[in-house]
Amino acid sequence: MKASIEQGHDSSLTLITGGTGKTGRRIVDRLKAMGVPTRVGSRSALPAFDWNNEADWDACLENVKTIYISYAPDLAMPGATDTIQSFVNRAILHKVEKLVILSGRGEQEAQACEKIVMNSGLDWTVVRSSWFFQNFSEGAFIDMVQVGNIALPASDIQEPFVDVDDIAEVATMALTEPGHNEEVYEVTGPRLMSFADIAADLSRVTGREITYSSVPHGDFVRGVKESGAPQDVVWMLDYLFSTVLDGRNSTLCDGIKRALKREPKDFFDYANQVAESGIWRKVA
Repeated sequence: MKASIEQGHDSSLTLITGGTGKTGRRIVDRLKAMGVPTRVGSRSALPAFDWNNEADWDACLENVKTIYISYAPDLAMPGATDTIQSFVNRAILHKVEKLVILSGRGEQEAQACEKIVMNSGLDWTVVRSSWFFQNFSEGAFIDMVQVGNIALPASDIQEPFVDVDDIAEVATMALTEPGHNEEVYEVTGPRLMSFADIAADLSRVTGREITYSSVPHGDFVRGVKESGAPQDVVWMLDYLFSTVLDGRNSTLCDGIKRALKREPKDFFDYANQVAESGIWRKVA
């Protein structure tokens, strides 16, 4: 069944692109709870939204006032700037008033997409983040946690991993409340962590040993390909581990505190909560 939570035909809608993704579905849930008329931007929604099919964009932009832009798989992908420029141009034609874009820390291509939004003449907010906590529970690394060994080409680089729920809360506020225009919220967790630190916290909350192993980059990429992962996912992981994970993002920022007036969630608290669900139980 196709997803739709729109209310009324003449409402000023909020379009959530990537509306079934990690951040998007959380934002949709928040907006729905607030009674905000919302259009889910997804290939499974009605009308359908697909970043690769411009012909469908006009139907999705009808009666839309505000947009959350979450480009999949990543703004660093070749061609993303052209797509974002085309989408913003179409949004302007539909008299959209506000854009909130999820961007990537330390990614030159993502910052180019931010500039497109900033120079659109529309109200805008940028939410800039790096690695999600939820990559270990909903994303590419969950199988590694279940097996008990996080094997990645990351050495001892520290990253300010961030909770997707915090990101969604910041984005929801930017979409619905005044006071967030022309803000770049660079969102991070409260501490820098290496993947070994992640493994240590996961060991504590699961009650079993979860290790981190540094593997050669080439071996990792070959393994991702052999797993049958889509080509764009292979490209993205290759890019992130070969280019972005070099220490450039090893600083904490105050975006969550500035936007939400509170401290960001810590990885241990997230992991402790997820562990209770049982999804990290050892795979036989």
